[in-house]
Amino acid sequence: MENWQQRIQDVLGEDNERCTRNSLRWRAHLLSLLPLPIRVTGIEDFSWEEPYIFGGWDKHEYAELKKIQPSYTDTFDLIGIGDPRDHDDLDAKVKRVTDGKVFHIGLSWLRTATKSDSFYTALNDYSVWHCNY
Repeated sequence: MENWQQRIQDVLGEDNERCTRNSLRWRAHLLSLLPLPIRVTGIEDFSWEEPYIFGGWDKHEYAELKKIQPSYTDTFDLIGIGDPRDHDDLDAKVKRVTDGKVFHIGLSWLRTATKSDSFYTALNDYSVWHCNY
């Protein structure tokens, strides 16, 4: 068993399927571990950004939309972890550092802003579980 698999099993036990029940177990685990607020950023481009990054859509329009939409290149403070939403992903309430705008993003799309941060592994394990189970 890989280390990440063991850590996921430590949180969920043998019942590790992706479902609302297990998302809520992850929520309880992360809330007991993370000292909110914690600085985070996107793991990869958010779904709304994909056509601009890979599809060749208008770069000026993309720059304008980034002013009102959250971008994976932004830095946020994770200020809350809510109940599961789309596809049982936990709702991450974040505040963009540059302008204080608040957004709700799936937690699986986020990681700590610094990979050496001691909480990086916990958020990464959640994302791996959410995307692969």
